[in-house]
Amino acid sequence: MARKPKDPDKVGRIKQFIETYKVTARTDRKLPLVLLGVFAGTLAVFVGIGLLLNALATFLILGFGFSALAATYVFGRRAQRAAYRSIEGQPGAAAAVLNSLRGAWTVTPGVAFNKNQDLVHRVVGRPGVILVAEGPSIRTSGLLLNEKRKTARFTGDMPIHEFSVGNEAGQITLAKLQREVMKLPKSLRPSEVTALRRRLEAVNSNPLPIPKGPLPKGMRMPKAPRG
Repeated sequence: MARKPKDPDKVGRIKQFIETYKVTARTDRKLPLVLLGVFAGTLAVFVGIGLLLNALATFLILGFGFSALAATYVFGRRAQRAAYRSIEGQPGAAAAVLNSLRGAWTVTPGVAFNKNQDLVHRVVGRPGVILVAEGPSIRTSGLLLNEKRKTARFTGDMPIHEFSVGNEAGQITLAKLQREVMKLPKSLRPSEVTALRRRLEAVNSNPLPIPKGPLPKGMRMPKAPRG
């Protein structure tokens, strides 16, 4: 009987998982012990319940599944933090995070910038236009204001949201950027988003070319949760 060919997508996911684990473990030395502890602790709970209910075999099977899910969840969270740490402070880091947004978002990196490599990125989605500055507030406030004025000429009364990414007071950290963008209220219908996107294409015909994200080899920027 001929052997069934391997699923290339599955093989690719396994390789990606292994590479992500290696990259994360290099910066998170406690990762193996933490994952082992989560797996063993979750399994112990199910074993205890199984013993109490005299159904050890059933709860042992359930325990392995739930333990694997718990360890996978914890790994994802720690890998996410490692990914943010690896790019924090690099020009274009916010663009890498924005490009990983899940859903119908149009991201235009580097619509405004200066000689200090401070940047403003533009995102178009159901909340309207989102302008995201990265760099010290004292240098990016003017960039953000000018870009908002320029954008407002094309958006009319559609909402324009502003974020400043950094570690200063009044800024949001890179790790919270996805969550804050996803929390914005959905003010526009899909047809309005399409019209807005086309209107804004004329604002920056030659935006600054920024790569998808300066991530270490094998690491992908974690996706934002659905919602």
